[in-house]
Amino acid sequence: MDLHEQCVNTIKGLAMDAIQAANSGHPGMPLGMASAATVLWREFLKHDPTDPAWANRDRFVLSPGHGSMLLYSLLHLSGYDLPLDEIRRFRQWGSATPGHPEYGHTPGVETTTGPLGQGFAMGVGMALAERYLRESFGPDLVDHNIYGIVSDGDLMEGVAAEAASLAGHLQLGKIVYLYDDNRITIDGSTDLTMTENVGARFEAYGWHVVHLDDGHDPVQVERAIEEARLETARPSLILCPTVIGQGSSKEGSEKTHGSPLGEDDVRATKQRIGLDPEKSFQVPDIVCEAFREHDGPAENAAWQARMSEHPLGPQLQSWLARDGAAAVAKVKWPTFEVGTKLATRKASQACLRAITSEVPWIVGGSADLTGSNGTNLGTAALSPTRFAGAPMIHFGIREHAMGSMANGIALHGGLRPFSATFLVFHDYQRPAVRLSALMRQPVIYIYTHDSVFLGEDGPTHQPVETLASMRTVPRMRTLRPADANETAAAWRFILGYTDGPVALVLTRQGLPIMEETRDAEIARGAYVLSDVDDPAVVLLASGSEVPTVLAAREELATAGIAARVVSVPCMELFLAQDEAYRKEVLLDGVPRVSVEAGLTFGWERLVGDQGLSIGIEDFGASAPASVLAEKMGLTPDAVAQRVEAFLS
Repeated sequence: MDLHEQCVNTIKGLAMDAIQAANSGHPGMPLGMASAATVLWREFLKHDPTDPAWANRDRFVLSPGHGSMLLYSLLHLSGYDLPLDEIRRFRQWGSATPGHPEYGHTPGVETTTGPLGQGFAMGVGMALAERYLRESFGPDLVDHNIYGIVSDGDLMEGVAAEAASLAGHLQLGKIVYLYDDNRITIDGSTDLTMTENVGARFEAYGWHVVHLDDGHDPVQVERAIEEARLETARPSLILCPTVIGQGSSKEGSEKTHGSPLGEDDVRATKQRIGLDPEKSFQVPDIVCEAFREHDGPAENAAWQARMSEHPLGPQLQSWLARDGAAAVAKVKWPTFEVGTKLATRKASQACLRAITSEVPWIVGGSADLTGSNGTNLGTAALSPTRFAGAPMIHFGIREHAMGSMANGIALHGGLRPFSATFLVFHDYQRPAVRLSALMRQPVIYIYTHDSVFLGEDGPTHQPVETLASMRTVPRMRTLRPADANETAAAWRFILGYTDGPVALVLTRQGLPIMEETRDAEIARGAYVLSDVDDPAVVLLASGSEVPTVLAAREELATAGIAARVVSVPCMELFLAQDEAYRKEVLLDGVPRVSVEAGLTFGWERLVGDQGLSIGIEDFGASAPASVLAEKMGLTPDAVAQRVEAFLS
């Protein structure tokens, strides 16, 4: 065997052994792409295993995350902190080698991939961030590629199509994706469902497409990657015809996709490719040396030296730090006149413009709803010919890809992204939002038109169930401010919060600006907005229902019922507070009533089993907001009557 073949077969052996030991996993893809991946990692990938977070490294995205043993083998052989014992513990409790790669869990893993298409789209976000930073600071400080392996399944998913379209439009020439064109999915041949010309499709998107005769041939792969690297005006897709499970008795079959080969086939395959069939987890020294003989550490050291000498080095370092606390102090926050009315989406726009005028590492945009979402920054918009100084991104009508690309931008580092759409379209983004939370990425999701009170567009656009579903996502923080003051307080919290994604949920309609919200305690999730001596009931609400509850309190007072009003801009933050604070706000032994223009699910955690939750348990209707409030029992009069009846 020549050295390349030894490297390839070592990867195959590690993948087969780990999957067989776990009796679980996907051997087909690692066996099929081992050769192409070896060429990429040995000859092209710029990285430093001793400093996995080096800012100017190339990024590698394994979009078909089920092929994780390919990545783990590459990381181990390249010298990352992933010892062979962790390979042996593949898919076991507490191991550094989970079934699908997880960002922050395994050194060298750039992103969590599992749902197909997400890695493809996140790589596009990384490439957008790379170009934005490169044009802002110059190629001496920022200049790297986004490499990836993508599969038939990735390219079937709509999110990849959305991202590919935008990548071609924006001319993101630093993308080089190897397409594992093995024509097999779980159910069998891709001919069952996919007979299109993939290369022609990507050419139509504006990509540079390279066709190989044999994706296992290292010479062809090397030439194709070099050609793709030289094509800097278009993203590149290299079609690598491969055989899934190559070398095994089941090669070319869907049977190698998602199940261990079996002990007999593992031994036979090893014998066929020149490995000792009686040995497991074989790693020859010569193979490790081959993977570790690269210029990454030296290039990292040279980059560090350039950073220390370059006049823009300190500024780039501050962007990479994304210091939210310092940003909050720099922003000239808008003030709002008490007694007037303003939609929280418009208050958010005033805050966002103030933020982006002082904080250059905040970038983002909307899915073709810039005016509606309040995300027109009053600046130049990013375009194929301009990135630097253009923080406003037009994502087009691509909510799926927008969320995934935002993850990629955040993962890349140096920028913090926001995206915006109507709240009802959160469902289009949910896979990306879930990955944001899983990876603890500080993506800002702006959602407007937050309830039935958007009015005449009707139930197709009225998100009655969405708030409740968003609050079930672990590590997610959903903020629904009650007026402009709470909106500004929410933005101050968001800038300083980096432990996961935040959703900012905003109204279409104007809301009265209240004196009581000037000192809103957003960080604690809920606070006493208006109090009385010896309250008979505690009224809780979020967003546009807070003014409704305040008005209902006045009507209750005329009936001799004293009510405390609690604003709950973020239920998750409040539930995370200590028990003493929660009791201080909610008052043990006092009946509680919640009011929100959506499903009541979840509010039982605050009002308790004996409390009352007023909301909407069905879809809305097409009508003016005032009519909807009356018909759905969400006027101050109706709320007061429900509370009075409940107490009696």
